[in-house]
Amino acid sequence: MDIQTQFIKESCAYLALNLPRVKKCLLLLTEDEIWHKPGTHTNSIANLILHLNGNITQYILSGLGGIRDTREREKEFTAKSGYTGEELYQMLETTVLEANKVLENLPVEMLTANYTVQGFTITGIGIIVHVTEHFSYHTGQIAFLTKYLKDEDLGFYSGLDLNQRNR
Repeated sequence: MDIQTQFIKESCAYLALNLPRVKKCLLLLTEDEIWHKPGTHTNSIANLILHLNGNITQYILSGLGGIRDTREREKEFTAKSGYTGEELYQMLETTVLEANKVLENLPVEMLTANYTVQGFTITGIGIIVHVTEHFSYHTGQIAFLTKYLKDEDLGFYSGLDLNQRNR
């Protein structure tokens, strides 16, 4: 497998990896907890999911996939209700699956081409790296808020021995 194909394959896998983690958190929480903002300078889990959906849509579906950019970023953070946990998850899952389709069909020359997203000039590779790390970053915040609200281990790695040494 060539490096471009491997990069796309692994990027898609890492995007998909976060979906069950987000879902697990949402299943543990009430609707009030999903929309709860712990402080004036923090976001609710719902806001984070709306933000992830907007980010993936803007960077991959619009930036690489060519759909019209209609993102209203500020609304991702100011929303206080409007979606259930299930609706938020379905929205995010649909967006990730659509993004992975774009990536799986991306011509190799688009990886090194330049794009303008949010006023930044970035390559196709940069877009993929940004979205992948951004999704992981906010998934960590969602997990932290869930642990904070429920005071329980989420078990993302249960059954695995993470103390094995490199060989």
